[in-house]
Amino acid sequence: MSNGRLPQLFYIGPWVFDIDTAQALITATPRDTHAIDVAAWATAYGLAQLDNPNPWATSLIGPAHNALNRDYAMARDLKRPLIVAQIVTPDQAPAPLLIDGMHRLYRAFREGVPQLPAHLLTVAETQQIKAQR
Repeated sequence: MSNGRLPQLFYIGPWVFDIDTAQALITATPRDTHAIDVAAWATAYGLAQLDNPNPWATSLIGPAHNALNRDYAMARDLKRPLIVAQIVTPDQAPAPLLIDGMHRLYRAFREGVPQLPAHLLTVAETQQIKAQR
């Protein structure tokens, strides 16, 4: 990138999501934010159990217990909206996927913040920023 910063990418399973392009889409097509339930999303992404001392506790879609920088997380700006993509499931129903803001979600959960703002991408926008690994 021309500003000397590495591109921001989110990897999950066979996909990679381009967060910089997602930000550009949001900037080009402003939209309202949606409030997400922090406890529900933190539980779904395994963040509620992340600090469990049991080394066998793990999440299927969130970070491993040693993969999230807690100091970095606790310094993130909770006013900055998360980004939620919409992936198409095998039955063709869109399903939400948090692609930007895991550290903010962790901080909000740890601090007992009930909701965070999030930008929701459309299925078409998600297709634009998603690629195979």
